[in-house]
Amino acid sequence: MSFKVTSAQFAMIDIALVEPDSASLRQNIDEAALKNLVNSIRKIGVIHPLVVQSANLSGRHIIIVGERRWRAAVLAGEPSVPAMIRTCHISEVMDVQVAENMGQGVRAALEPREMANAIQTISERFENQEAAAEHFGGTHAWLKQATAAASVNLSPKISALLDSGRIASAGTAIQLEKLSRKNNAKADYLIGQLEQMPDGENLTKKTVDNALFEEGGRRKKRDAATPLAVTDIAENIVVAADNTAQIPERNWINPGKVKRVAHFLGLPNGNEAEVLTRLIDAFLLMKEEGSEMF
Repeated sequence: MSFKVTSAQFAMIDIALVEPDSASLRQNIDEAALKNLVNSIRKIGVIHPLVVQSANLSGRHIIIVGERRWRAAVLAGEPSVPAMIRTCHISEVMDVQVAENMGQGVRAALEPREMANAIQTISERFENQEAAAEHFGGTHAWLKQATAAASVNLSPKISALLDSGRIASAGTAIQLEKLSRKNNAKADYLIGQLEQMPDGENLTKKTVDNALFEEGGRRKKRDAATPLAVTDIAENIVVAADNTAQIPERNWINPGKVKRVAHFLGLPNGNEAEVLTRLIDAFLLMKEEGSEMF
């Protein structure tokens, strides 16, 4: 009997009676990302039920999908987990795991504006931004970035492109709005190019940043004897990224520091390029708001 037609039974199962599949496709679990899931489960519990095999002779259920949720629930101290109990032949287990992890119709992420609005609404329940950020397991800087699309007044055209996914991120939308105010014709040209792109492609922040850099002109030369302020260093990073300058070799960057910054920003994999992109986004957002943090 195929998995598709097997009956399913929902139950809250003693967490001690659930165990991972030794042959599961998932062999590596990111610890930083798992901590975020643990934090979520401690606050609101396991949202999506696991899918497990019917109990074996020892009364234990083998996980078909949901091992990360189970591990996080263990770390969160949950006594039981919600699960759909189904019989799955060994020949179909991998098919089910692949379909689940590819997200084929299982669920779709909220659009950037929708997510930003939701996070903003939840944040307003707390007495300050630090408490709100802690609720989400992030930092104050992360919260500002996550709610950026909700706090900036975007034009209807740019807002529609962001909501449709044609603009890569809220940070890109904010930069495009800034470009539109400086040079509407150039912004319209980028939007026109975007509308001609094939489905699935979107406007990246790097493209908009390049246009903004060209619009603003080159920065004035500084006296070499004058130490650069932290603001200047951050701006130099943005300019270097805009000009697609070559990033120094990996041994120039301390991997431990990159990992720590990634953790503070809520980035689970610690990828240097992703960390740099998020730092640039945060810096530009602070500049937009006139923050004195840098």
